[in-house]
Amino acid sequence: MPPQANQDPVFRSLEDENRRLKRAVEELSVLNDLARAIGASLNTQEIIQTIVRRSLRAVGAEQGVITLVEEQSEQSMKTLVRTMASSSEQEHFHFSQALLGWMHLNKKPLVISDPRSDERFRGIPWDDSVRSLISVPMMVKSELRGVLTVYNKKDGKPFADDDQRLLAIIAAQSGQVVENARLNEQERALMKMQEELRLAARIQTELLPHTPPVIPGYEIVGRSIPAQEVGGDYYDFIPIDENRWAFCIGDVTGKGLPASLLMANLQATLRGQTTPSVGPKACLGRSNQLLFQSTSPEKFATLFYAILDAREHRLCYANAGHENPYLCCSRSETKRLKTGGIPLGMLPEFPFEEESVSLDEDSLIVAFSDGITEAMNAREEQFGEERIAAVIDQHKNAPVSEIVDHLVAAVKKHAAGHPQSDDITVIVVRRKKL
Repeated sequence: MPPQANQDPVFRSLEDENRRLKRAVEELSVLNDLARAIGASLNTQEIIQTIVRRSLRAVGAEQGVITLVEEQSEQSMKTLVRTMASSSEQEHFHFSQALLGWMHLNKKPLVISDPRSDERFRGIPWDDSVRSLISVPMMVKSELRGVLTVYNKKDGKPFADDDQRLLAIIAAQSGQVVENARLNEQERALMKMQEELRLAARIQTELLPHTPPVIPGYEIVGRSIPAQEVGGDYYDFIPIDENRWAFCIGDVTGKGLPASLLMANLQATLRGQTTPSVGPKACLGRSNQLLFQSTSPEKFATLFYAILDAREHRLCYANAGHENPYLCCSRSETKRLKTGGIPLGMLPEFPFEEESVSLDEDSLIVAFSDGITEAMNAREEQFGEERIAAVIDQHKNAPVSEIVDHLVAAVKKHAAGHPQSDDITVIVVRRKKL
């Protein structure tokens, strides 16, 4: 046998080994370049675009997409297609939900050489120009966090096993980097939101009265403790003339920033309506119309609004669905101030009513929000009106600021460490003894 014939298998083996080594060197170069490119950035979008572009170049594909998958608190899965890159001018392919479902179940690389005849995806519609694809999972701590998919070899051939292996390595190498960048983005977004909330809380605090008004013959105090950084409770003292002051306490639907914005709207509305010629029922009627016109149907506000005449010692009030304040008088039984109507913003028109009551010496008015009555302990027992009445009766002769302290302390004692679920607001007004 000629010597050349004996050497052919050896040469072929050497050539195959050289091709494998060359391929390995190229793959290592791709992975090394990719690691340097994505390791220097914390921007998720930039990282994903780099991964897709390098993947297209590495396997000679026409288009690529990374789909990020986020697990929600209710255990459902939300998909975010973050980046799609293409090396051709054709339209981008749409990532198939069927592919995503398959990846959730199997969590391993998938190669499809002929999508329309693949038995695993029978009946699934594909874009006409999709000839083949590779889809690989991006895993982080055994959890699916993304899917990298490339479409169509540029040379028209099917994807090879080497393409699948390289793409799987790229996905494995990139998954944690993408996750870290995404977590960094979420942390920055959270910090920005917290800063905005702190700013909103400061603005809201400035909208509330800094000090109670000085009214001859009267003591008055107000306090609000939001359940979150910003809240939806509102109280105010508004001067009308030298003898009359309006004071009010309200609670808008919801909590947090949306409630605080509606509270600011309510404050502006009431201050605009409080004039010497407008009584409580007229003020509530006009405010109700404005609030109804400027808010969505599910938004409304309860409000107790009163005008104190410090010369005549009379209180004229109207109550728009708010917790009924207590009026304690030395010459009569304690009563609840109920007269008024429904919460503001529920109907376009409502005939609110008002009532006028005399304030004897040492008369005490305690107005509060439902954050007190509905404060719960670990057994889900509400603080309730009976406990409020008991605190008022026990401390009714104390200074008004101390009455607020005792009421808030009783609520916290009842809650026994259970988180505050709603804003707590209190106003106390007393006519002094001569």
